[in-house]
Amino acid sequence: MALCILVACYRERSPSSYSLKIQNFSQLKKSTLSSDGQYQSRLFSSGGYNWRMIIYPNGNNKDNGSGFISMYVEIDGESLMSTPPSEVFADVRFFVFNKNENKYFTIQDVESKPFNSLRPVWGLPQVLQFVTFNDPKNGYIFGGDQCEFGVDVIVAPPPTKWETISFDAKLINPKFSWTIKNFSELEYAIMLYPQGQTKQDGKWLSIYLFSAESESLAEDEKIFAQGHIRILDPVGLNNFSRELMDWHVKSNTGWGWDQFLSIAELRKTYLDEDGTLNVEIEFEVVSKTTYSLL
Repeated sequence: MALCILVACYRERSPSSYSLKIQNFSQLKKSTLSSDGQYQSRLFSSGGYNWRMIIYPNGNNKDNGSGFISMYVEIDGESLMSTPPSEVFADVRFFVFNKNENKYFTIQDVESKPFNSLRPVWGLPQVLQFVTFNDPKNGYIFGGDQCEFGVDVIVAPPPTKWETISFDAKLINPKFSWTIKNFSELEYAIMLYPQGQTKQDGKWLSIYLFSAESESLAEDEKIFAQGHIRILDPVGLNNFSRELMDWHVKSNTGWGWDQFLSIAELRKTYLDEDGTLNVEIEFEVVSKTTYSLL
């Protein structure tokens, strides 16, 4: 069973979709006795579709509206068929002008409502009680026998784009090894700084991971990477490892450490007799995002 949550308030701004001003409300009530108790407005356009407002000045008894002003909105069938999609969601607000307040009594359901060929009409059977509306002292009937009704129909656009993100934890080739010969003679190699970044005064090894797809990343697109970067011990006893976990975006595709490992510790433990350094990257999770259009 759908939950209906109604919100009512007064608003200064007039209805933006359609307004109906009635000069003789008593006569309108009589005229609807021969038209199933309802008055239908002319068609109006909102959100690319045609609609009409329906008022039951004597209440819609078939919809539990006895003793109330009942108000509805209907989507035009031809408009629905000619403009896809076949179902339209819209936020609907109904208005009744109050002369005393010089504002519009406004009532709406907080949920968007679906309109389709099977259910082209939606509304509220209990907008205002007769005892409240019909008493001129309350301001809804004014100038003898005048009143004003209105409606806002705000059509929600259909979803046209979405993204799907997945995290692959079963990579085919999760490890990448890099053997750096004559490490002590190097000054710069890709994104490994053997003497550290300038600000580290040559005391630290700096390592950064950069996305090879940085040039092809779209604005707001991002890639998540999780894994470990290791400096391998030549004798295989004490590898030095740090965990990496970061989102890579177009404006900042790199991530790493200014102070990954001290140069002193590296020279002492992780260089072999030929001065070769072995670096290994093992990816554990890498994300993939796809973008789709309807």
